[in-house]
Amino acid sequence: MSIEVLIVDDDELVRIGLRAIIDAQPDLRVVAEAADGVEVPSLVARHRPQVVLMDVRMPGIDGIQATRLLLAAADPPRVLVVTTFANDEYVYDALRAGATGFLLKRARPAEVVTAVRVVAGGESLLFPTAIRQLVGAYGRRNTDGLRAARLTDREAEVLRLMAAGLSNPEIAAQLVVGVETVKTHVGNVLTKLGVRDRTQAVIAAYESGFVIPAGR
Repeated sequence: MSIEVLIVDDDELVRIGLRAIIDAQPDLRVVAEAADGVEVPSLVARHRPQVVLMDVRMPGIDGIQATRLLLAAADPPRVLVVTTFANDEYVYDALRAGATGFLLKRARPAEVVTAVRVVAGGESLLFPTAIRQLVGAYGRRNTDGLRAARLTDREAEVLRLMAAGLSNPEIAAQLVVGVETVKTHVGNVLTKLGVRDRTQAVIAAYESGFVIPAGR
């Protein structure tokens, strides 16, 4: 089964380049393209892609609002922001809206392919340093967020390691527990924080002051 992808970008050259990269892989397939966020909900409803590569700055409906619209629907696809600049408030707003991660438009083809496969598999594309910088520049303070979640000590420890960018196997090795145990803790953290995936959990950890971004 191919991983089906929708490309959303108002720059035709970017869409052509991404399509060439994705369609060159035997397990990936572009099912549709859009030049404006306004087209996204109907295209997703029609084609049911697993992953949407979403530009953030577009006429009409930008990528932030398009992401919000998608994630408000039942069984939404995973959204990967595609951006020119990593340290961009638009990128941060898209991540807060529910995007799973982001890619730079200058990313190498192999990085694009890996990113699509990672998020299609249900994982988040985390770049801890970049997220720290984004939160340091644009983060909204929410000191009550984690207090209300009532995380256990072990869940709090797992969240700190998630914020450091560790994968489940790496967290398991550090805590000397099984990977399935870590998965349970991660699931509990996401549920208690009311977030969709690791990216939003890490943002919540920074915005609450539970983890302090560099430069704060």
